[in-house]
Amino acid sequence: MADSQQTGAMGETLARQYLQQHGYELLATNWRYSKAEVDIIATDGKQLIFVEVKTRTTTAFGQPEEFVSPRQQERLVQAAIAYLETTSWECEIRFDIISILWPPGGEPRLRHLPDAFFPGFE
Repeated sequence: MADSQQTGAMGETLARQYLQQHGYELLATNWRYSKAEVDIIATDGKQLIFVEVKTRTTTAFGQPEEFVSPRQQERLVQAAIAYLETTSWECEIRFDIISILWPPGGEPRLRHLPDAFFPGFE
């Protein structure tokens, strides 16, 4: 059985493949700013997408996407602002979650949640 770091890395690989297969252009992976890390930064047409990937082996404690806490959302927004300033992007942005349930020995189930959260709204 893979440890949580390996499970996370496998999930991120699957998420990247999924996005590319669905026409997204990947710009960066594991982009860091301060205490935040954005798993995937991609474009979908004219939208810039900041994607958080959550992979779990069980739903015993909830669905994978439920593990994106309000504090983590805050950090993702801060990282997005820094990325926009660093790259001089001027476009619409979106925050997505890719939720992956990957039970040991089983097939992964991926769910893409576009517009998973909105900065400043609770």
